[in-house]
Amino acid sequence: MGMSIPYESTGRSRQKQRTRGALVAATRVLIAEGATPTVEDAAARAAISRTTAYRYFPNQRALLVAAHPEIEQTSLLGSKPPRQPAARLAAVLTEVLRITVENEPQLRMALRLSLEGASRAENTLRQGRAITWLEDALSPLLGQLSKEELRRLVQAIRSAAGIEPLVWLTDVAGVSREEAVRIMTWSAQALLRAAIADAKRKNLRRRRASR
Repeated sequence: MGMSIPYESTGRSRQKQRTRGALVAATRVLIAEGATPTVEDAAARAAISRTTAYRYFPNQRALLVAAHPEIEQTSLLGSKPPRQPAARLAAVLTEVLRITVENEPQLRMALRLSLEGASRAENTLRQGRAITWLEDALSPLLGQLSKEELRRLVQAIRSAAGIEPLVWLTDVAGVSREEAVRIMTWSAQALLRAAIADAKRKNLRRRRASR
């Protein structure tokens, strides 16, 4: 049995891509307005027939997942990245948190889909892009930290900076988004300092034990 081909990839593909893009754009606008749009809602906002819209998105979940921001970069450091891990982390966090705040409605929607049990294949929130960016930022620490220690650090930083902590800080703690960004940045740098200090203590103990 062959793999199914997306509707927009067959015949008049450019026109179909424009139609799909219009539906996704309409969905993002509706989400930003506080709605949880259906396929019919997106079709009406984009002035596209319901029948046509369902050819692209068979259900609401597929539509909402498609509205998640698509960012393909494997690095956020630019062409002349800083050398020091703290500076590299700061540069990446600035961009990650900007993306998070600017796309907050779509990211909240994707988080809700995750909490409602979307599969890993469906849910673009779980693509791990931030993990990739953070690993790139902290790669100079390899050698000072083991691969396992670096992975643990990256996961800890991701848990402290992103849509999930932003939701808690703004909705539960009641801080502004600007203050939330400052708190997440501070937390990430504190985790980095703690990991480096811990690695130094372990190395010192090893040297003493080998004497």
